[in-house]
Amino acid sequence: MGKSSKQTVQKTVYGSTKTTNPYVISATNNKGTTSDFVKGNALDTINNFVNSNIGNVLNDYLNPSLKSAVNQSLVRNYANNLYNTAGEMIENDIVNPLANRNMLRSSQATNMYNNLTNKLSDNLSNYIGNLLENSQKNSSTMLNDLLNAYVKGYSILNLNQAQSLSTSKGNAKRTNTTKSGDDSILSALVSALSLFK
Repeated sequence: MGKSSKQTVQKTVYGSTKTTNPYVISATNNKGTTSDFVKGNALDTINNFVNSNIGNVLNDYLNPSLKSAVNQSLVRNYANNLYNTAGEMIENDIVNPLANRNMLRSSQATNMYNNLTNKLSDNLSNYIGNLLENSQKNSSTMLNDLLNAYVKGYSILNLNQAQSLSTSKGNAKRTNTTKSGDDSILSALVSALSLFK
């Protein structure tokens, strides 16, 4: 009968760890580490927004147009503010004081409104021209801001994941397993294999 041998195998089992911060949750066990943004927080929102909209923002950068959602919103807001402010100013500062003194005829008021409308149209046209001229720069700034926030989110996620893994390693347990075997079986196998050379 052959002699028996013993082989010791060392195995490390990582402790289960859950590491969280306001933005990320990481879980580590012996199978690895998983991390994700906490649902609904700022980094999760930025991550989802960038993943869903980066193509549109990039298209706006490459093809500036008044049809882009951002430019449509800017023009609408500018026009609303412009017309509201101008209408209030002419009513309060010109028409009402002159009407109170019986110094204004209806034809004069019509002329004043027509003149104001022309000036507002020119002002809006100039704004639109400048907006299109600066649209690519605005889109570039938006891309830069979004991607910076996106990358910072993943930096925070990676730091949290590294902390979870480090904590888990600190909680790791080493186990030794001893296996015994019969050397005569091993010798027989080696001999048999040598016949096929």
